Amino acid sequence: MRGRRVVFRDKGTVDIEEFEVPKPRSGQILIKTICSLISPGTETAFLMALPNTPQKFPQYPGYSNVGVIEEIGEDVEGFRRGDLVVSPTPHSSHVLARGNQVIRVPKGLSAEEAAFFNLASISLQGVRKGFIELGSSVVVIGQGLIGQLALQLARLSGGFPVIAVDLIDWRLKVSVKHGADYAINPSKVNAVEEIRRLTNGRGADVVIEATGNPNAIPMALEMARSLGRVVILGSPRGVSTVNFYTLVHRKGLIIIGAHTIVRPKCESLPHYWTEKDDMKLVLKLMAKGRLRVKDYISLRLPIEKASDAYKSLITRKEGVLGILLYY
Repeated sequence: MRGRRVVFRDKGTVDIEEFEVPKPRSGQILIKTICSLISPGTETAFLMALPNTPQKFPQYPGYSNVGVIEEIGEDVEGFRRGDLVVSPTPHSSHVLARGNQVIRVPKGLSAEEAAFFNLASISLQGVRKGFIELGSSVVVIGQGLIGQLALQLARLSGGFPVIAVDLIDWRLKVSVKHGADYAINPSKVNAVEEIRRLTNGRGADVVIEATGNPNAIPMALEMARSLGRVVILGSPRGVSTVNFYTLVHRKGLIIIGAHTIVRPKCESLPHYWTEKDDMKLVLKLMAKGRLRVKDYISLRLPIEKASDAYKSLITRKEGVLGILLYY
């Protein structure tokens, strides 16, 4: 049986290739993909070989796959053929996943919504690391998919007010629709002063930087109050220049690196849950309607048009947030 998958052939080059679909070995599950969600920031950064990416090709992108179990290898329990499941596997018509990577989709949740499980999980682990309490003022800089999800999760964690910051007005409109108490465009107002005004002159208790732009980090530090916390959720694609004396040292800030790999492997701890536990939780939140993702779906494209999908994201085409690939 032949399958199809997305490959980054070289810098800026997206292609589709055929491959022989393997049989599952012991401990593996073969899944026939329904759809997969593109991770806009990470995947485009890898495609364009930006700083702090591997810069080696070919690459097989993707880690938010939804599909139906087609075949189960030996020593895998708890699943049946035909189960709708998610797995952190690539953009491919068929994927092999280890049994402990696979999570069954809750009843009532569509495949399209379930595809957000991994990006929501990544956002959640960053929000957790901010130690948000009921009434903590929270700023989320960057309202791409990760920032949008982080904003909703910060609100669910008790953040108030929750403030969205982005340079693109239509993104901010989406943020307000999904619970932002305020929305700020730094190209139109002094964002740091506006944050202080909205927080009684103090600055935010927690600032979550979700752009991946190294130039946004100094602004994030400025927005935080004395003894506040700044969470670096977006992977910076370059070097930031920061005056640590004025922005960090004198304010007593705590800066928290929140790459998704910094999670416990086996047991969830307060503010540090395992990847799988976070994934299960966000799926339940989506199934119960507490985490809303449908409005983030901007395009549904067949795998043959994957190149067009990445072009839309790189050029920041108006109105494009989440793109699902179908097989």
